[in-house]
Amino acid sequence: MFENLQDKLDRAFKVLKGQGSISEINVAETMKEIRKALLDADVNYKTAKSFTDDVKEKALGLNVLTAVSPGQLLTKVMNDELTALMGGEVTELDLKTNPTIILIAGLNGAGKTTFSGKLANFLKSKGKKPLLVAGDVYRPAAIDQLQILGEQIGVPVFANKDSKDPVAIALEGIAQGKKEHNNVIIIDTAGRLAIDEQMMNEIADVKLHTKPHEILFVVDAMTGQDAVNTAKAFNDRLDFTGVVLTKLDGDTRGGAALSIKSVVNKPIKFVGTGEKMEALDVFYPDRMASRILGMGDVVSLVERAQEQFDEKEAAELQKKIRKNKFDFNDFYNQIQQIKKMGNMKDLMGMIPGVSKMMKNVEIEDDAFKNVEAIIQSMTKFERENPDSIQQSRRMRIAKGSGNKIEEVTKLIKQFEDMRKVMKQFSNPAAAAKMMRGMPKMPQGRM
Repeated sequence: MFENLQDKLDRAFKVLKGQGSISEINVAETMKEIRKALLDADVNYKTAKSFTDDVKEKALGLNVLTAVSPGQLLTKVMNDELTALMGGEVTELDLKTNPTIILIAGLNGAGKTTFSGKLANFLKSKGKKPLLVAGDVYRPAAIDQLQILGEQIGVPVFANKDSKDPVAIALEGIAQGKKEHNNVIIIDTAGRLAIDEQMMNEIADVKLHTKPHEILFVVDAMTGQDAVNTAKAFNDRLDFTGVVLTKLDGDTRGGAALSIKSVVNKPIKFVGTGEKMEALDVFYPDRMASRILGMGDVVSLVERAQEQFDEKEAAELQKKIRKNKFDFNDFYNQIQQIKKMGNMKDLMGMIPGVSKMMKNVEIEDDAFKNVEAIIQSMTKFERENPDSIQQSRRMRIAKGSGNKIEEVTKLIKQFEDMRKVMKQFSNPAAAAKMMRGMPKMPQGRM
């Protein structure tokens, strides 16, 4: 996401490279390029103009910082202003009431039902006991889809296929949730157009009778400026509490994320970055600003890793590494944990400086497919005893996994090298000795 915007902003910053200081002229030229970049990203025109005017004013006002290069100074100002533009601080769900009722609204095809499942999964991981209510009585497969998602994540779903009254279904769902002591009740609703008066009256009626504590407007980020206009129309009727941007992993230009807060004055609370139930992130304006400017997002990367981290398993793994017992079963489990963290290219983009390097590199979601196939083609004995895999076994594994024998040999060699390094670093004394033996970096002026 935001790749095109990143490229154009990079080109805009080049105007200041090599300049000794910031001046009215070179800032004006840079702002012109930045405004173009924002408009190309489908950012609202008034928002883009106001933003560049603010950046220009701040940049000229901070020009006294002579120790900082013009490019660095403008990047700092841009980062601060982008963060402010997208809301400044993270806005979390208000879950103080028991039960908390959350109403989901939005257009057809925005991903409301999938988001409802993701949100239930997210809240369950935080110790909540959610209930999903199937309130879409129009789309034939909507109820079935929600029930399948509920079963997948282990969250109960209330549905009444005999009723066509969304208000009655929502109220029945709330009553069921209270009876079963669910502390969060998520009501999925049908998609609707803002110009469909009957449907808009219906969702307003659901709000009136259910009295939700949170109303989340789900919008497809790929619709760009249209998403912002739709959000405004829905907000005028529902006065929602937050926005959810879905499909942010698609070919989106980012205009919705940058414009929506300034137009409707409601925070973005979540972003969806894939189809998996785990592919939901709390929206942090400062982290998103850093990513747009190609500065990475290490905090989110670490948080995703921690979500997959099991302290007990890690301790057991550490013991195995020290005894040189790390095997292909452990390796396979580590791959599964990495895959749960999300899209590989998205993860790489969180590392500072890497997003620009990865710009033209395609990393498929099934990047581990061949490795997994090779490990799955091994016998239980072979996975537990990597040293036993000699030539005849490698030939059988290659045939079984659909790979060449060279690929199997390469993986085994890489695994052996990795195991050696892991064993060395598991011993603090050996690791320190190894570090001391490394060549020193040349000393000099930076």
